[in-house]
Amino acid sequence: MISINNLTVAFGGFTLLDDISFHVSDGEHIALVGKNGAGKSTILKLIAGVERPTYGSIMKPREQTVGYLPQIMSYSKDTTVIEAAMSVFADHFTMGERVEEISRELGERTDYESPAYHRLIEELNELNDKLAMAQSESPAVLAEKTLVGLGFKKSELGRQRSTFSQGWNMRVELAKVLLTKPDVLLLDEPTNHLDIESIQWLEDYLFGYRGSVVLISHDRRFLDRVTTRTVEIVLGHIYDYKVPYSKYVELRRERMEQQRAAYENQQRMIEKTEEFIERFRYKPTKSNQVQSRIKQLDKLERIEIDVEDNSALHVKFPPAPRSGQIVFQAKALTGGYPPRDGSGSPKVVFSDIDLTVERGEKVAFVGRNGEGKSTMMKYITGELRPIAGSASLGYNVALGYYAQNQEDVLDRNDTVYDTLDKVAVGDIRTKLRDILGAFLFRGEDIDKKVAVLSGGERSRLAMAKLILHPYNLLALDEPTNHMDIRSKDVLKQALQRYDGTLVIVSHDRDFLDGLVDKVYEFRDGHVKEYLGGVQDFIEKRRIETLQDLERAAQPEPKPQKQEKAPLEEASPKPRTASSLSFQEQKEQRRKQKRIESCEKKIADLEAQMKELEKVLAAPSADTDIDKLTREYLELKRTLDRTMEEWIELSN
Repeated sequence: MISINNLTVAFGGFTLLDDISFHVSDGEHIALVGKNGAGKSTILKLIAGVERPTYGSIMKPREQTVGYLPQIMSYSKDTTVIEAAMSVFADHFTMGERVEEISRELGERTDYESPAYHRLIEELNELNDKLAMAQSESPAVLAEKTLVGLGFKKSELGRQRSTFSQGWNMRVELAKVLLTKPDVLLLDEPTNHLDIESIQWLEDYLFGYRGSVVLISHDRRFLDRVTTRTVEIVLGHIYDYKVPYSKYVELRRERMEQQRAAYENQQRMIEKTEEFIERFRYKPTKSNQVQSRIKQLDKLERIEIDVEDNSALHVKFPPAPRSGQIVFQAKALTGGYPPRDGSGSPKVVFSDIDLTVERGEKVAFVGRNGEGKSTMMKYITGELRPIAGSASLGYNVALGYYAQNQEDVLDRNDTVYDTLDKVAVGDIRTKLRDILGAFLFRGEDIDKKVAVLSGGERSRLAMAKLILHPYNLLALDEPTNHMDIRSKDVLKQALQRYDGTLVIVSHDRDFLDGLVDKVYEFRDGHVKEYLGGVQDFIEKRRIETLQDLERAAQPEPKPQKQEKAPLEEASPKPRTASSLSFQEQKEQRRKQKRIESCEKKIADLEAQMKELEKVLAAPSADTDIDKLTREYLELKRTLDRTMEEWIELSN
């Protein structure tokens, strides 16, 4: 258990956290919520030991292990993806080498009764127990499964980290944290840069995680699935709710309403009492009653309303100048990146794409990371030139672009004010302070360097730049990364009112819902158009996925029957049990039990999927198709993982 006692964090004359206390119990999954800059990341850094409080203490057991994923990190680019993930097993490999060393020594020694021999036996048993408890599978298998779950392809695991973007390298760091299986996981916005499938994988992983989890996220669905307790940080104080996020929102609203009602009732009572005292203060016949009322007020415990941080973004995009009917068009576009050294073939991301965005449309680009969404954005901005085909903006298009990685776009040495002052022209320069105030940069905040801003503050600053000019095409690449939930809601409302054309890349289902009217899915080097909102896309995509699964499943017999016969033929002369060492026999029995367990699990999963298929084939009026489809796909993913494990054990 972690105990946070009377914690205060102050910078100069500003108090960020003021005398807060709470506990993290074993196995608890906690969400830290609050506005950007409220101190959420600071709390994680304090628990991880990266920073120290001004006052107060954090108590945790000495033997407790902590895994921490910061929001912005540094990492080595000199290793491959799989090497970086495997580096967390250094102690595991060291123990394995020591086991081999002791085994060799025991085979050579003959002093079976000596104390030294017994000490070696004890050390060997202790190491074997630690290895058995640490991992149920080999480190290589665990590392590969985790990386693939987070979106990497098996063919990419041997690539150098320097060839991947910051977002993909963040996934490597997340994989390293998860592979250590610490007692306490501290995750600062782990879903940033993850696509929808990877977010679902991480949800499943954390949902079943037995250790404690303290995380920061601005994804409502993710918080509801993963956490069971919500700690809100407001103006340096905390409010603790033993419920998931959606329930916390309801309870918080009810608590504030009850508090306001009780406060108003008490104020009316106080006002009437004071009026009585003032009216009869000098009447001898009422002196006893007056004194009684005075004492009553002195003893009264005054109700106070919790201070709320009601500051909010005020985003209003300028009216969009009229553009031509065609805003952006790609014809037979083959897109990608030129070779790094200037020679050889370019890296093709997608090919033969036809895509049209018309005036007034609000379009979403969705799909797994690496499929070409941000690449297409670079064709819209003109940053890339087509390998083949054409890509061009339409007549009189004024483009406003929000880049995914603000760390690379914003100058770290500029102040907040200078960032806008550099690009502002004309009369708008006289309104820069008002614009910054609307984006919650007030007072001394405008003199802060970009380098010290949080991820959310950088997102707000980049969005403020888009207000300076009247654009008629906004191209936004992951604009909600690092934004708190309230800011996301305000931005969504502003984009709904925006009268220009919108192209947006996002994996935030709640943010896209009700905002876009067309979806382009990037998959396997191609682009497919879906008319309607993101929920329509999800429904159509799931139906297609189910149909693909059914077609793929029909020609294949049951996997157990398919694989067993060849295995039996492939090993006609197995080693007998008597020819195996004790350790080999023990490993063989463990392996056989695991195979049987996998076979039973496969049969159970297939039976559950068949039942769901029956319901989905003939749904009733009250059938929740969305929920059942989600369950079916989760079962399919689990079946695939179990099948991979079964095949690996059987080989």
